[in-house]
Amino acid sequence: MKNIVIFGAPGSGKGTQSDKIIAEYGVAHISTGDVLRGEIKAGTELGKTASAYINEGKLVPDSLIIDMLAVTLDAKGKDIPGVIFDGFPRTIAQAEALNEMLAARGEKVSVVIGLEVDDEELIKRIIARGKTSGRADDNEETAKKRLNTYYSQTLPLKDFYINEGKYAKIQGVGTIDGIYADIKKAIDAAE
Repeated sequence: MKNIVIFGAPGSGKGTQSDKIIAEYGVAHISTGDVLRGEIKAGTELGKTASAYINEGKLVPDSLIIDMLAVTLDAKGKDIPGVIFDGFPRTIAQAEALNEMLAARGEKVSVVIGLEVDDEELIKRIIARGKTSGRADDNEETAKKRLNTYYSQTLPLKDFYINEGKYAKIQGVGTIDGIYADIKKAIDAAE
C-alpha cells in the first residue's frame, strides 16, 4: 500500500493536490476532522468520548484520534491501494503514534508530500479562497494566526520526516498540474 501524508501550511494546496492524488492512485482519503465528526454523529463509544472532551473545551487526546483512525483504516479493508492522511499528523507525538498504528497492520508511511510556499503567497491564497468559499476564517488576521500555529506546532514534523527519509519537498508555487507532476514523481519513487 502507498500511505501518503500530505503536509504543508494552510493555503499550500493540500486539498487541491489531495483530490488529484485520490483520482489518480485510487487511495482512500482519511481526514481526521471528518473521522471525528463521523464518530460523534454515529454515537460510537469513541465518538461519545471525543464529544465529552470537545464539550469541555478540551482537545481530543492523540490516543483517541489514533484509535478512530485505526477503526476507519480497518473499515476500508485490505484491498485499497493506500491511504492519504489529511490533517494528521500535526505533531511529532502524532507521527510516532501513526507509525505504531500502521506498523501493527504491517504498513508504514510511504512518503510525506511537503508543499512549500512562502508566507506572502499563503496569505494571498487564503484571502482569495475566503472570497469564494465563504469560510469566515479565511481572512488575513486569522491566516497569520494559523500560520504562527503551523510554524510552532506542525513544522517540526518536517525534520522528523526528513530524518526518516520520507519527506519529499515540493515547491507549491506554479501551475496546479506542474506541482502535481512533482508530487507524482515523489509518490512513484516511494517504497
